[in-house]
Amino acid sequence: MFGRKNLSQADDEEKDLVRRLQDPASKRLAFGELMDKYSARLYAQIRYMVTRHEDADDLLQEVLLRVWRGIDHFRGEAKLYTWMYRIAYFEALSFLKEKRRKQEHITLLDDDNDYWAEQIAADPYFDGDELELKLRAAIDTLPPKQQQVFLLRHYEELPYSEISELTGTSEGALKASFHHAVNKIKRALLE
Repeated sequence: MFGRKNLSQADDEEKDLVRRLQDPASKRLAFGELMDKYSARLYAQIRYMVTRHEDADDLLQEVLLRVWRGIDHFRGEAKLYTWMYRIAYFEALSFLKEKRRKQEHITLLDDDNDYWAEQIAADPYFDGDELELKLRAAIDTLPPKQQQVFLLRHYEELPYSEISELTGTSEGALKASFHHAVNKIKRALLE
């Protein structure tokens, strides 16, 4: 195919980037390339999970800092983006758990989704119609793992095999989570 790199070339480019990231002489410049290449995707994944732009932006900075500090220990057992995605995923999960602890009076699984709908509608970075607002509010009521699997399948259109690699969860468990998430979202949208 014209305009598409073959897998071997992409693998070689990633190995070269990792080598330069782990070399103190080229680390800063290579990290700039890494940010250009992956920060928008990481931001989108974080934003799907935490909803608010400000929170996603703060978490992205934390993720990039962890990548900077940990890149010397990256062994290449997974793709670079997979490694960074897992850092982002667990940072977002930790953030959500902490937020839930701080806001005990707000439960994500009750029938009162008004709080989340208001948060989404008030976000100046969110651009969507009423149905998208309802969908996003319904997604926000899902437990974090179901939410992530739904977002990766629905928005990113990733196969279960790739989601399994990203999350470290079996394909069977992912399929079950996705099925439960879809059913919960359907119920929420029909209410």
